[in-house]
Amino acid sequence: MEVLVALLAFAGALLAGITTGVLIGRLRDEPTGWLIAWSVTTGALALSLGAIAVGHLTGFGSATFRAFEVTGSLLAPLWLAVGVLQLLAEKASARFGGWLLGIALTVVGVVIMLLDPVAGGFTKQLPDAPVHWDIWPEWLLRGIHVLVIVTLLISLAVALLSWRDGDDYDADNMNATVVLAPAGMALVGALELTLPGIVIVALLAVTAGGIWYAVARPLAPYDEDEDEDEDGEWEESGRRRAVDRREAPPAPQVVPPAPPAQAPPRRSGLGDLVAEYRAGEEVDYAARMQPLDDFGGPATGQLMAADVYGMPAPAKAEPQQGMPATGAVFPGVEIPPEVAASFGVGFGSASRQSPAPAPRGGSVKPSPSIYGLLTVFTLLDGSGEAFDKLAEETVEAVQRNEPDTLVFVCHGVKSAPLQRIVYELYRDEVGFSEHQRQPHMERFATERQALVLATNVIELTVNAAKVVPLPTTFV
Repeated sequence: MEVLVALLAFAGALLAGITTGVLIGRLRDEPTGWLIAWSVTTGALALSLGAIAVGHLTGFGSATFRAFEVTGSLLAPLWLAVGVLQLLAEKASARFGGWLLGIALTVVGVVIMLLDPVAGGFTKQLPDAPVHWDIWPEWLLRGIHVLVIVTLLISLAVALLSWRDGDDYDADNMNATVVLAPAGMALVGALELTLPGIVIVALLAVTAGGIWYAVARPLAPYDEDEDEDEDGEWEESGRRRAVDRREAPPAPQVVPPAPPAQAPPRRSGLGDLVAEYRAGEEVDYAARMQPLDDFGGPATGQLMAADVYGMPAPAKAEPQQGMPATGAVFPGVEIPPEVAASFGVGFGSASRQSPAPAPRGGSVKPSPSIYGLLTVFTLLDGSGEAFDKLAEETVEAVQRNEPDTLVFVCHGVKSAPLQRIVYELYRDEVGFSEHQRQPHMERFATERQALVLATNVIELTVNAAKVVPLPTTFV
């Protein structure tokens, strides 16, 4: 019989030791009060069962008796109750009081049980504690056992009441308490009644297995939630503060922007947003108008000083028949005379000298039919020279073929080398429509896709204006 009890005790000690390792592993990620308390409990159970196994094989003595009593009778039941209290208590004062009481009783009990003399007469049977203890250790253990039973009973009632109106985590706590509270009370009752050794060994092993079940099953992290919310967080009370799966909003999906090179070409040289606007597509203009912080340049709509970018000036184009050159707003772009009539401002002839001033009395109120656009292109790194060449060729084609295009200017930005601003004015929206259908604008819209990272567009009206020819450079 002693050999059977010893084998069962060794098996129980192994189970308790493995459970202790599991709890300590959990403590690295979840340092909660109930895990700490139950780690002490399972460690004490492993030592107690080991002492029982050694005593049943070689005979009990003072050392094995003290080891069994300190670990199995004092520490294991006490810290089991403290762990349940840490699991269920919601107030910090209750948890703190549980820690103080557990530590105080542990220190006092261990000191008394190690220093108090022990009466002899041991055998290979599990010793009867009252026979070998003096009055102080005996009544200390009895008082602790009563306290443990009361605590576990109250905890069981609280867990059941919380489970009735609680959530999934209250159900987990209830499951753990329903397993551990009866096991702890049965163990304390067996120790007080001095039941046979095989019964006490079985109850010690069942308590260790109950902790394993409580931690590895009901209180285990929800594996399906780990990818969504990193298994939640834990409240200081020991209860997990994981985001409730029923209330947690779905994780926002970050959709990376499609590369500009993959965007389909549009029949517009004025920017993708205008095409979307005229096609009736819904466009988040507010989002498109945010500052381009990554490139250090201005946001669309900001007024910035910009000069005509310094690209090589092409040879001066010869004026067409019936369209005398009167000035250029861009190297190679000349303003026809009707521009002056549209704005009510006169222009001088193109020359190296400054243009003649506008005649006095001319109106600064332009025609209300004038349609304008301001387009901000943010270029890909290293694509500035290619974009400038494409823009220059486009401007030359606009000059030759579009009499209703009043102004078509491409600006560079001093403070943002990767930005280009295109300013356009048309006699009316019919002229803009004709502009869109030109082959050179289709080419501009297609070939710029591989050079442009972002495009912002603002539609304009003209309230007042003064337009004079820009000075040109002749080579």
